[in-house]
Amino acid sequence: MATQDVSRLSDVVPSAPTKALLQELVPPREFAGASFENYVPNTNYPSQREAVDKCLAFVSVKSSKRAPVGVYLDGGFGVGKTHLLAAAFHAFKGKKLFGSFLAYTSLIGALGFANALKEFSGYNLIAIDEFELDDPGNTMIMSRLLGELSAKGVRFMATSNTPPNALGEGRFAAADFQREIIGIGSAFDVVRVDGEDYRHRPFDKSHKSFSLVEIESWLDEHSSCDDFATLLQHLAKVHPSLYGKMLQGVSKIALIEAHVLQDQNDALRFVSLVDRAYELQIPVRSTGLPLTEIFPSQFLDGGYRKKYLRAISRLGALVDL
Repeated sequence: MATQDVSRLSDVVPSAPTKALLQELVPPREFAGASFENYVPNTNYPSQREAVDKCLAFVSVKSSKRAPVGVYLDGGFGVGKTHLLAAAFHAFKGKKLFGSFLAYTSLIGALGFANALKEFSGYNLIAIDEFELDDPGNTMIMSRLLGELSAKGVRFMATSNTPPNALGEGRFAAADFQREIIGIGSAFDVVRVDGEDYRHRPFDKSHKSFSLVEIESWLDEHSSCDDFATLLQHLAKVHPSLYGKMLQGVSKIALIEAHVLQDQNDALRFVSLVDRAYELQIPVRSTGLPLTEIFPSQFLDGGYRKKYLRAISRLGALVDL
């Protein structure tokens, strides 16, 4: 199949009403069937069983002055925090939303704070996966949002965002979360989830690149194939809250002539695209430079280190699909 026979993401100009964007805030496919019953606690780590019990109790008890505003699942990578978050979401009786920290901040950016506050006020539970503290602006926005929503009786659950490469160096402690989420952070019940990475994934996955012939033979009729530089230019014109819409119906993503990124805005937008592709479990392959090598050392050593390490890990997983 020739690459010109497939679609290009750079030709897609997505749009969606607010209702459609909110409807996308559900657990990703990987956790569509997550439940407390199919979470298997490691008996070597009693905190995992305790976490199940605490999460179940939180979603089973109606909001009251004595009930915690939220639950914060604090643990390393691969101990099942997202599974527990999705299980709690599925078990909760009431209006609810589930999304990554970036998904929420992107939506707030698209709607504006006042409109986002109005929309989110209609929900009883907001689940936030991979809460991030490395962006002061986004942290301030989320802190303010959670504070105003909690005053309206909305409850929360959140997890931290440690990528495998940051084990032992990058997990922010619960104390950081409670301090930064000004006003209501101390009202969260911190639930520790200890353990080993149950997937036993290697921390430093290599992402091979492919020849154009290999890419062409791999593509199917629902694939997309884009020049890497052209796609980066297009992403700058689309709000990140719509990246999921851009990927709708795409079965595979091919990128031609991947190269080292020079602009941090390009890099962060690409990270957002990778997050959406990972949630949708869309395989990604490239020609040129392996995608795990496109983030330069100055980016990896900077303030957004966690985002880039997470993207590298996810790209490594997507190439193996």
